[in-house]
Amino acid sequence: MQKIFSKTLSLNSATILLSLYFSLVFNFPFLQKTYYDLIKLDSFDFAYFISLPLFLSTIFVLLFSLLPRRYVYKTAMTVLIILSAVFCYAMSSYGIIFDYGMVENMAETSTSEAFTYLNLSAIFYIAFLTITPLVILRKINSRSNSLGLSVKLRLKLIVSALIIFIIIFFSLYSSYASVNRNNRDLAKYIVPIPTLIASYKYIKRNHFAEPIVFKKLDSHPKMQTSLKADKKVVVMIVGETARAKNFSLNGYSKQTNEYTEKFNIQSFKQMYSCGTATAVSVPCMFSLLNKDQFNKQSASSQQNLLDIAQLAGVDVLWVDNNEGCKGVCKRVKTINIDKNKSNSLCDGDYCFDEILLTQLDNKLTTLSAQTTLIVLHLMGSHGPTYYRRYPQEFATFLPDCQQSDIQNCTSEQLVNTYDNTIHYSDYVISEVINKLAKFTKNSTQTINAKMIYVSDHGESLGENGLYLHGFPYAIAPIEQTHIPLLFWSNNTQEYFQNNCLEQSTQTIYNHDNIFHSMLGVLNVASSTYQPKLDVFKPCRDNTNIMRIAQN
Repeated sequence: MQKIFSKTLSLNSATILLSLYFSLVFNFPFLQKTYYDLIKLDSFDFAYFISLPLFLSTIFVLLFSLLPRRYVYKTAMTVLIILSAVFCYAMSSYGIIFDYGMVENMAETSTSEAFTYLNLSAIFYIAFLTITPLVILRKINSRSNSLGLSVKLRLKLIVSALIIFIIIFFSLYSSYASVNRNNRDLAKYIVPIPTLIASYKYIKRNHFAEPIVFKKLDSHPKMQTSLKADKKVVVMIVGETARAKNFSLNGYSKQTNEYTEKFNIQSFKQMYSCGTATAVSVPCMFSLLNKDQFNKQSASSQQNLLDIAQLAGVDVLWVDNNEGCKGVCKRVKTINIDKNKSNSLCDGDYCFDEILLTQLDNKLTTLSAQTTLIVLHLMGSHGPTYYRRYPQEFATFLPDCQQSDIQNCTSEQLVNTYDNTIHYSDYVISEVINKLAKFTKNSTQTINAKMIYVSDHGESLGENGLYLHGFPYAIAPIEQTHIPLLFWSNNTQEYFQNNCLEQSTQTIYNHDNIFHSMLGVLNVASSTYQPKLDVFKPCRDNTNIMRIAQN
């Protein structure tokens, strides 16, 4: 027995063993999904079924054989093993796919957010997966062969793997081509090849690409005035990870909107996101580019909604209690909430969203412009630590899930915890409305106040084995894309036709409508404005037609 454990391995033997391990263990989620999709078919090629692990192993042999000799090989393989174990854990536990969008999301994740995914379950799972391949690496013979012999042995391995690859590929070409054609997203489940390619693309685009010249979409936007030149205050609340399905305003059985339902609030029930992750959805909703055109590099190199509103004369303020505005607010005044523990609403990593109300109060008492836009970016329902998003007194739905390894909670606990986050966000939204209503009532001036709440994306809570968000949009479940859109005004009857808004709440909208709807709400005349994409345009009372200010 001692001889077995003390036996060393040649580099080629280690490469073969590691390739098999990557294929059968790290890629178990990929094989499982592929086989699951195959057996649902009326008929499938059993030879394909059997050959897939071997075919995948030959690909890994070819890739690993390209790595330089021992020390570089061991270092590179150690990194790949650890990363692959992490990816395998995330796929198995949450159903996450590590495509370009997820790589982008990870790159913009803060340290405190990243640590929310770290728990004992993850540590044990990842450690267990890495033990065997790390032992194989350790067993590689430390004595180097001559360069000539090393090259000869490496070429022999590459040629052997290539022959097997070619035999499988051409003998089963029709099966492999058919599966790939009908399941194009399957390849994204392979660990770690697609993620490495996506990482390369991300680094290239964000750190080595030629900078794009900033583009002004409209150099002369103007404020519009109504026949009654009232002051205007608009509060836009950007929600986090809220899905429309869990809003009682949309018909959900639990009273998650008990605070806002007492107001004359409109809930647009068919609203959909631009992306499935904050890194895409937030820049997209503020961009003129629509969902199909959206490219983050292009969007960040041209004016967005806030830029145009500010240039027109709107006093714009962004207040952030999340992980930043993803570049949207970099040219307007921004307040990032200090998460210091000295504040009773903060724990050093996060703050409850109530903390935004103080900044709202401060701004309302110092209004100077005719029109003011205040954007509040919530922490909302950000997972997986949902239980940290609401104070204990808002733990209305019990039992809840007081841990980050949410896949180990019962469905009832997980949904209750998530519903508590929606319930608490609803309280914060209601407080914003209360403050606006009280401010306009007590003001000596006539003030037109509006509140718009829209989430960045939704969330999966274990449906079909999927958790969290960030799936490729084409295959993302509706829970990740169907989002809430709420609207309140202190003078709805004066500015909108009777019952029109209520009727329009069943119309299908998406983040493409936000840019134009906000320009309309702010009364900004711009060449970028498209009336047909303004949610509120059809309902504005004709007696309050806007005219461009002559100045």
